[in-house]
Amino acid sequence: MPAHYPFGLEPLPYSYNALEPYIDAETVSIHHDKHLKTYVDKLNAALEPYPALHGFSLSQLLSKPELIPKTIQTTVKNNGGGVYYHNLYFNSMNTPWDEPTENLPVIRALLNQFGSLDAWKARMKKHGENVFGSGWSLLVLDPNRRFQVVPTPNQDSTLPQGLVPLLPLDVWEHAYYLKYQNRRTDYIDAWFHVINWNAVNNRYVGQMLLT
Repeated sequence: MPAHYPFGLEPLPYSYNALEPYIDAETVSIHHDKHLKTYVDKLNAALEPYPALHGFSLSQLLSKPELIPKTIQTTVKNNGGGVYYHNLYFNSMNTPWDEPTENLPVIRALLNQFGSLDAWKARMKKHGENVFGSGWSLLVLDPNRRFQVVPTPNQDSTLPQGLVPLLPLDVWEHAYYLKYQNRRTDYIDAWFHVINWNAVNNRYVGQMLLT
């Protein structure tokens, strides 16, 4: 997939039914093939008339919204954020599922900062439950290389604040409604079972190497 315009639909790293019984195949299929593809298509359509932006990566576009013409700022924020977060989301789950282990630097760092994985999970869950309407609960790394757990509405990016997402929890209804209906809490509890900790660790280590 190109790292700049025209952006492509990244393929799933697993089959549609790979996350069952926690996340069902129909949800994964619709979520990836329809919702994410729509964000990709709308982002490309907005950028097409602006060749000066075609060499920018997605993270650059989201980090510097002031560089984007006002006529497409909102469209790029919404659809670019949708592409960015969804790519992270789908690549943050896997099968067979990883057991969190202290052999991973990210797990050791989470334990050091939060005291236990249960304490971190409680923070993620609380923010996910409390997002009003649509949005995300995010484990991010701040400019001081400390973890924060933050909610964000809709597809609003945390990158302009220097907060780099490591693990996104999607709480838009399309992420869970076919299986869980209005039971967002049940979906969040299930999502913890399919986290790809190796992928999260690779992001964490990569950011720490930038210091």
